[in-house]
Amino acid sequence: MPELSIENVQSYPRPPMLRPAGAPIRVVFAGQVAAETEAALAVLETHHAPTYYIPRADFSAELIAADGRSFCEWKGVARYWSLRMGDQTAPRAAWDYPRPSSAFAALVDHIAVYVADMDACFVGSLKAEPQAGGFYGGWVTSNLRGTVKGSPGTEHW
Repeated sequence: MPELSIENVQSYPRPPMLRPAGAPIRVVFAGQVAAETEAALAVLETHHAPTYYIPRADFSAELIAADGRSFCEWKGVARYWSLRMGDQTAPRAAWDYPRPSSAFAALVDHIAVYVADMDACFVGSLKAEPQAGGFYGGWVTSNLRGTVKGSPGTEHW
């Protein structure tokens, strides 16, 4: 498996861009693989860790509609999902854009998860940490450089 290149989050664009993830993505929840794919998409935005969107078909976890909606000025209206594996549920731990803006049309039928709500998330062999701030869905990996927003004082950059 090729190593991920070093990337600086300050070099990511605004408005954000969408590209193939460039590495296998694996999500572990309740001690099991909840999703695994080589077809994930990554959203890259200035001062954000990449957010990975996994094809819905590559989830082994049960996806249960959850309450709430949010709005992204670039992607549109998001809806939320809970993940269930066996008798464990991660409430409102994932989201998608059922009708994204035209620039993000490829996100249809792709779902992102919050790293903090999972046992572990991996980009290739790199274990991800959650982007700070609770609201943000970025996956912070050791190949990233620069300041990732989300910590106190950085939310409104």
